[in-house]
Amino acid sequence: MLLGCLGAGLGLCVTEWLSLHTLGTTDPWFLAPMGASAVLLFAVPASPLAQPWSILGGNTVSALVGVSCALLLGHTGLAASAAGALAIAAMFALRCLHPPGGAVAVTAVLGGQAVTHLGYQFALSPVALNSGLLMLAALLFNHFTHRRHPHPAPGPSHHTRDPLPSRRLGFTHDDLTRALASQGELLDIRPEDLEDILVQAQLLASQRQWGEVRCRDIMSRDVVHIGPRDSVDEAWARLAYHKIKALPVVEADGTLCGIVSLHDFFIGHSAPDPRRQPVMSTARYVEEIMTREVRSARPEQPIGDLAGLFSDGGLHHMPVVDGAQRVVGMITQSDVVAALFRSRPGADA
Repeated sequence: MLLGCLGAGLGLCVTEWLSLHTLGTTDPWFLAPMGASAVLLFAVPASPLAQPWSILGGNTVSALVGVSCALLLGHTGLAASAAGALAIAAMFALRCLHPPGGAVAVTAVLGGQAVTHLGYQFALSPVALNSGLLMLAALLFNHFTHRRHPHPAPGPSHHTRDPLPSRRLGFTHDDLTRALASQGELLDIRPEDLEDILVQAQLLASQRQWGEVRCRDIMSRDVVHIGPRDSVDEAWARLAYHKIKALPVVEADGTLCGIVSLHDFFIGHSAPDPRRQPVMSTARYVEEIMTREVRSARPEQPIGDLAGLFSDGGLHHMPVVDGAQRVVGMITQSDVVAALFRSRPGADA
């Protein structure tokens, strides 16, 4: 809430300052509806009504509708009412619903001589200009404060049409869409965001259900590892002999410093050009090919915490480290699946 208040104040201040120095005045260039837009952009940036196309498209098309109503019906209450209604219809049709757009449309009719003199230019400057400046301020502020805006929809991690693993059981996206449609009214949340919230709730419930099972209960303790200065051939030999897909890379004192998997032995396995075939790396030492940023777990950590990382996160193996970052175990997807199967109610029966 504090970030929303601070962001709105800074965004409006920056927009007013830029408008003043670009256009030489703040009236009518700096519109009152921008205050309403600031509420959405900074206080509820995840709202569908606060996305970039909503503010730019919604405010601009509403200004065009308002100017047209003023030219056809005059500067009357009837024209203002028609402008508000038609602006909402236009925003619905263009999928850019933005509540301050209604105020922009009414301002275009009842804004006085200065607005009338501008005509259709009113839609471009000040409306589109100020909307763009405020949106830019919101994008920068929300980025530096680590708030997701524009708000992305969760997508598949393997670049296929399959839903994420956590979304393959229980309700489907079609079930959710039909349930929302049955409400008979527009809800201020995207179906994708609502689905994400429900899936997160299911994961939290699962974490509570399986919370008594810890990483130390299921991890492999006799961990096959490799050193950073060991040869690549030795790492490949250990992977093949033990029939595993990854080796934690540890220093002489057992401290984790990386991980090497089958993918790391190939050049071009993540290349954007699908026509490029991966080839074996010519590196000599493990430290040349290993992945240095490693996700790890703690022995006392509940395995429910790892569910999302092993399913939607796409991880296949995770080292377990103690407080000194020394490797004490290894957990794989197979360990998690076996633990969940054995721990579920009625498994013994």
